[in-house]
Amino acid sequence: MTTGRRIAAGLVTAGLLFGLATPAQATPGPVGAPEWWFDSWQINHLWASGADGRGITVAVIDTGVQASVPELTGRVLPGADLIGNGSDGRIDYDTDGFSHGTAMASIIVARSGRAGIEGLAPGAKVLPVSVPLRGVVRNGKPTANATSVAIDYAADHGARIINLSLGGIRDQADDGPDPCPSSVQAAVLHALSKGALVVAASGNSGGDGSPVEEPGVCLGVVSVGAVDQQLNVLPFSSRHPYLTVSAPGDSIPSLSRDSAYVGEGTSQATAMTSAALALIWSKYPTETNRQVLTRLLSTTTDRGPAGRDSSYGIGVINPAAAIAVDPAAGASNPVFVGVQPLLALTRKSAASPKAIPAAAIPNTSLGVFRVGSPGSATSGRFYLLAGLAGGFALLAGLFLLLFVRRRAPARVPYGWR
Repeated sequence: MTTGRRIAAGLVTAGLLFGLATPAQATPGPVGAPEWWFDSWQINHLWASGADGRGITVAVIDTGVQASVPELTGRVLPGADLIGNGSDGRIDYDTDGFSHGTAMASIIVARSGRAGIEGLAPGAKVLPVSVPLRGVVRNGKPTANATSVAIDYAADHGARIINLSLGGIRDQADDGPDPCPSSVQAAVLHALSKGALVVAASGNSGGDGSPVEEPGVCLGVVSVGAVDQQLNVLPFSSRHPYLTVSAPGDSIPSLSRDSAYVGEGTSQATAMTSAALALIWSKYPTETNRQVLTRLLSTTTDRGPAGRDSSYGIGVINPAAAIAVDPAAGASNPVFVGVQPLLALTRKSAASPKAIPAAAIPNTSLGVFRVGSPGSATSGRFYLLAGLAGGFALLAGLFLLLFVRRRAPARVPYGWR
């Protein structure tokens, strides 16, 4: 994610900073940064037809979500605090004013308030899971292997969509040959087997060689890149052969604990994709995770070279088309095709929800790094939680066959996308 620019004079009237009303607009959002996708995707029409995210829970695995923000009232469920500060996920522990988790939640479910910002799927609910990010959040007694624990928790507590606007670069020398840690891959498989979808940022390293990043590289994950209003891929958006789709990630307004920002990054594009899936699922509530994702993938706008490519993935999402057009018989779904061999081997039972372990995490078991510099046009705070684990030889072989480069990427810091 990018840290974002605080909305101030030049983007909205100075009165906004004092709680005054902004001028009425046909499209929601602050003056100078309208939420243009509302018109492109006919969002008001979708809402009127019942496709507003109702009945769908979106887990936001992040810094926590500040549930006291008025625009989020009634939309944030009690969740989990893996940071160890004793909350239920409804406090944002981001040390930066951007308030990353709150920002992502606002993109998904906010109702009009400051700056006129509207979430894409206001009928949905957010399940917040705060995770320990060293140097980024205030840490208590953090949970070991927090990324995989968070995914498991979300899947076991009703999340249909699991949003991970985060990721990090894998270094074969330090992290082993598997592009995805086995604990995280197992959690993704568990989520899919529970009927959920897992959505993760592709990364903001497009200008730095686009090294392999997890959890976006994990099999079964919807990996998301970022485009601008003209549907051109943004320079910072990481290019990957495993990239699934692209979504708006430029000049995206969002809310913080106490203000409003305009930001850019694959974090925002990921939240946008999760919200789009919530719209589709609320319109077709009896469909499976595979069917809902097939709808999204079969109606993307193809950009760049014909077919799937490393810059746009399969294409740019269009939830209006996904809702209006039924997929053709046998429509392709590369995400599920790629993960099916592992799902077939998975024998996880639909057990009762897992308890959150209380053990503190050793300093050596969590890696949190930064990509770029805060506030730069192509960077952002993009944090990675690296849950260390062993082998998974099958995964390594599958990734080698499918898309993973054997060359170890340069050691580049992790961060929010």
